Amino acid sequence: MGTPELISPRSPRVAAARRLARRNFRGKERRFIAEGPQAVREAADHRGSDGEPTLIELFATVEAAERYETIVEAAHAAGARVHLADSEVLADVSQTVTPQGLIGVCRFLDTPFEAVIAARPKLVAVLANVRDPGNAGTVLRCADAAGADAVVLTDASVDLYNPKSVRASVGSLFHLPVAVGVPVEQAVRGLRDAGVRILAADGAGKDDLDDELDAGTMGGPTAWVFGNEAWGLPEETRALADAVVRVPIHGKAESLNLATAAAVCLYASARAQRTRPGAA
Repeated sequence: MGTPELISPRSPRVAAARRLARRNFRGKERRFIAEGPQAVREAADHRGSDGEPTLIELFATVEAAERYETIVEAAHAAGARVHLADSEVLADVSQTVTPQGLIGVCRFLDTPFEAVIAARPKLVAVLANVRDPGNAGTVLRCADAAGADAVVLTDASVDLYNPKSVRASVGSLFHLPVAVGVPVEQAVRGLRDAGVRILAADGAGKDDLDDELDAGTMGGPTAWVFGNEAWGLPEETRALADAVVRVPIHGKAESLNLATAAAVCLYASARAQRTRPGAA
């Protein structure tokens, strides 16, 4: 593959990529980092709503470029600048303990909330005050796996482009629309106006998920609102919902963590929507 082109961590291009670890620089440049073969592969295949490629640059060690030759070719095909670099350069840019040899610089790809509701979604995950980037990325991955149409991060939630969020999504960030910075009241109002039922997930909820499924009330368009990892949803947010639903605990566990509860709720809705009378 040739001699590394970027041999110094002091290279201006390396410095520009390294700055994207900081939220203020990500926001200013509207760019973020995607690490590892899965994320870079998805980024190379992705185009924004304007039709422009999402992947702008790719940094790769010689070894990784040889091992993942098809990903490098896809990056070239997408018009990205590909830089061969030594492992020290990758380690300087990487946000992981053991870099996998591929780091992509990507354009922001969030979707305006107005576009999300205009598409008349049937299943949406709303993250309200979710602060842990790993949880945010994992819920996004769960939503993708369950076939959700969109994810909404409220204005009090973690940055979608935090490197930990991007890694935890394992490529799902590139698969479905994600709206960011939406006040929770606006999210609920917009989704309800689009014909979506709002369910707040809360361990102390009045309604039981099993009962909702048995009653056949979950087959229509649904948005699940998930709250903060430590204190859940505040009363004012629960009051916005059409129902406050708890996941039943049949064993002795004290509770479920956020990502697990989200997976259970989203899959319950996905199954109900696919098995309701007249469903496609």
